[in-house]
Amino acid sequence: MDQHNLSQAVGAKRPSKRVGRGNASGHGTYATRGRKGQNARGGVRPGFEGGQISVVRRAPKLRGFTNPFRTEFRAVNVDVLAERFTAGAVIDGEALHAAGLLGRADEPYKVLGRGELPFALTVKAPRISASAKEVISAAGGTFEEFAPADRTPRDRKHRREQAKG
Repeated sequence: MDQHNLSQAVGAKRPSKRVGRGNASGHGTYATRGRKGQNARGGVRPGFEGGQISVVRRAPKLRGFTNPFRTEFRAVNVDVLAERFTAGAVIDGEALHAAGLLGRADEPYKVLGRGELPFALTVKAPRISASAKEVISAAGGTFEEFAPADRTPRDRKHRREQAKG
């Protein structure tokens, strides 16, 4: 069949109901709205619930503030380091990423002091808790704490401006 001669099947498309066009049409006088009442006189606005408190006003209100520039640190405990690494290993973002403890090598993380450390490790981390420092030192290891790389757009812009001088 030629695509230029396509037409719908008979009865597939009904004509629209033409209301308020006189009584001879069958939809005259009240135009399918009934006799009286709110819906005969203009209806209700969207979201109106008949006078009861609306769902928007019933919903709990948000309170407080969420800092969009907060740095979330991934927790890495000393006992996990003892399981995944051998004596004398250097623990940094690359090593933790390779061991599957971090999603990215530059992800901020904090070393926490849960567990025992039976051997010495060299730990380099953006944050180290006081208890983790004690456990690492007691095992004969060393630690180095440095500031994490900021990943927020505002901080990158600030660093670019500082670099320009």
